[in-house]
Amino acid sequence: MTESNRSNLLGDLAVDVEFDAAIGALTWFAIGGRAEMLIRPHDEDALSTLLKRCRQSSIPVRILGGGANLLVDDKGIDGVVIKLDHEFFERRRYNRHGPVERLHAMAGADLFKIVTETARQGLDGFSQMAGIPGTIGGALRMNAGGSYGDIGQCIESVSMLDLAGNRIELSRSELEFSYRKSTIPNGIICSAVIQLEPQDPLVVRNRLREIFNAKSASQPMADNSAGCAFRNPTRSDGSTIEPAGKLIDQAGLKGLSIGGAMVSERHANFISTTPDATARDVMWLMKQVQERVHDHHGISLQPEVVIWSDDPEAPTP
Repeated sequence: MTESNRSNLLGDLAVDVEFDAAIGALTWFAIGGRAEMLIRPHDEDALSTLLKRCRQSSIPVRILGGGANLLVDDKGIDGVVIKLDHEFFERRRYNRHGPVERLHAMAGADLFKIVTETARQGLDGFSQMAGIPGTIGGALRMNAGGSYGDIGQCIESVSMLDLAGNRIELSRSELEFSYRKSTIPNGIICSAVIQLEPQDPLVVRNRLREIFNAKSASQPMADNSAGCAFRNPTRSDGSTIEPAGKLIDQAGLKGLSIGGAMVSERHANFISTTPDATARDVMWLMKQVQERVHDHHGISLQPEVVIWSDDPEAPTP
């Protein structure tokens, strides 16, 4: 992108900009390439204008949340990456209406903080997100969750911008959530209203402890990883055929490694990395796991990890 194009794109906008940004280091894998531009808007107006200008100039746009479920190709990516980690997008406030408490959370609000905060205040309805890293926006985009539930079950409304910069408000009646999917249209989530219920703080804290202990016992939570690498395969009615981790384990793939990437010995649906790993190590390993699970079970695993690559020859699973 020329200096003139950059000036037209960024002039007079309330944003922070980093060129040739090492975005791979911002992911939970902590590996991968760079982005042409990393832009942090200061508010929704700046974000809306930025999206409009990118659309007018045909500049590709990607949104980087907490990086918990993302792998960036070593060769990097072109265009603009937007990160909503300015304090404006990390805000949250509570609003009591009778027996219901509503949490208004901006898209950059941290899931870990909200889980502990709501438990401390004796508010139930968000504990199913315990142990799941990321931000509100990223979690909503993929309807993040696990065996204890997902984020969709407590969402009352969503506010967002489409990729042309237009504001969209979605009520609960307009939203549908299913396994790792939602009807939220393409665009950038700005905020959400979460419905909670007052509860004995001890009851909520005990539930959190139960979930954290269960996850700590079965998942490599201390490793560099992006959580589950693959989605659980499902039937046409949405029910799970078998957990992906079980299928990978039965195919004898625990401990399988390529370069600095390895299928976790603790949980087969986690891929852990060493400091010298590359994104391509993970991509090749995921592809190998897919092929061997298909050979063993006749089932095709679909990635849960989002992979960013502009290289048509990349080994994208």
